[in-house]
Amino acid sequence: MKPEEKNLNFELEEVPKHLRRTWFGMFSILVAVGCDLASVMLGGQLANGMSLSNAILVACVGALITASLCTICAIVGSSTNLSTSMITKYVFGKYGALPFSLITGISLLGWYGVQVGFFADNVQTLLQGYFGLAIDIKLLCFIGGMLMMTTSIYGFRAMEKLSVWSVPFLLVLLLITLFLGLKNYSLPVEIKNLESFTFGSAVSIVISGYILGAILQPDISRWAKSKKDAIISTFFGILLGQIFMITLAILLSKAMRTDDMMRIFLTLGLAIPGIIILTLTQWVTTTGNLYSSSLSFSLVFEKIPKKLLTIILGFIATGTAVFGIFENFIPFLEILAVFIAPVGGIYVAEFFLVKTEFKRYQNRVEAQKIVVHSIISWVVGIIVTYLTTSQPTGLQLFSLTTIPSLDGFLTGFAVQAVIGKLLNHRVSIQQSYVHDEKI
Repeated sequence: MKPEEKNLNFELEEVPKHLRRTWFGMFSILVAVGCDLASVMLGGQLANGMSLSNAILVACVGALITASLCTICAIVGSSTNLSTSMITKYVFGKYGALPFSLITGISLLGWYGVQVGFFADNVQTLLQGYFGLAIDIKLLCFIGGMLMMTTSIYGFRAMEKLSVWSVPFLLVLLLITLFLGLKNYSLPVEIKNLESFTFGSAVSIVISGYILGAILQPDISRWAKSKKDAIISTFFGILLGQIFMITLAILLSKAMRTDDMMRIFLTLGLAIPGIIILTLTQWVTTTGNLYSSSLSFSLVFEKIPKKLLTIILGFIATGTAVFGIFENFIPFLEILAVFIAPVGGIYVAEFFLVKTEFKRYQNRVEAQKIVVHSIISWVVGIIVTYLTTSQPTGLQLFSLTTIPSLDGFLTGFAVQAVIGKLLNHRVSIQQSYVHDEKI
């Protein structure tokens, strides 16, 4: 039996060369991820707080920065062909990576529950408003959670097929919605100097909504045939997906004087397309969350088969939505973000600048048990993220970029680069001394 027949996900090893993909499949996945309901909500928020031209400019600038950050992280994944958790195994050590895997896995399960609950709430609104059907939201949560779990069980290739087929259909439906909205409703006359967002703060909102997703980009880009495929798919997938969805939401919100997407669908008589759009936009996103969560937990529970682990995690995540726990998960998830944010900066610095631990991987040397300098960088990054995060989650004593998670990312990068370079310099001096002594 071929290896790929035994393991379709390669959660603890490299993706084999003959199974790696060109850019199109990954591009489709990332466009679909960008076209989620979170982007719709963000577009509505920008529409309510800014002029049309400024809101669209913010969407473009924010998406450009986000896409660049995601691409940098994706290069690490495409160069190693390892998942994010396996990358941290080398960067932090066997035991040092376990806390990150647990924290990330729990966080992604929480987001799965949040998104399934959000999906169910909006479907309930549509069904009740258009068809007069009063369906219990718990039942809708269960149906949605189970439906979206099926794709995660079969991993990346199922996500790829879902995205390749659904994205063109989704984009057509959204363009029809935009056409009808602008045809029947006119954009308002803009009144300047009444904006509730500064340009910088608005861009910060766009970036902060996706920075944690950037850290997990290796889970997708590890399937790339080359760095070029990873760069093209990640940069343009994130950029186009976010710009398209946020701009569409801005235009519809401005024209129809509401940021409630469900009300927009109902007003335009698009209940059925609305349900389809809701399902497709959330399906890939929630599938990706459960997929990455299972990869994270695979490092902790190595002996549990990936499919079984995904099913167990899927039931747990769906349960958080069914019982309404998702409403109380947000503060908890914000706390977890404090711990996750620095990790991307640390492994990016290690890969591009320090290179010590990745040389161990390239030479097929076993990962260390604990990589002390990486743990130090993580702790410093956590402290900075906590100090820059708004209350009650953090202390908000100062700010570096106005985006706490980006502050943590950059701090982790800087500390890892400095300590790693100093250690490498020290080792080179010692080796030179030993060489001179022998001579």
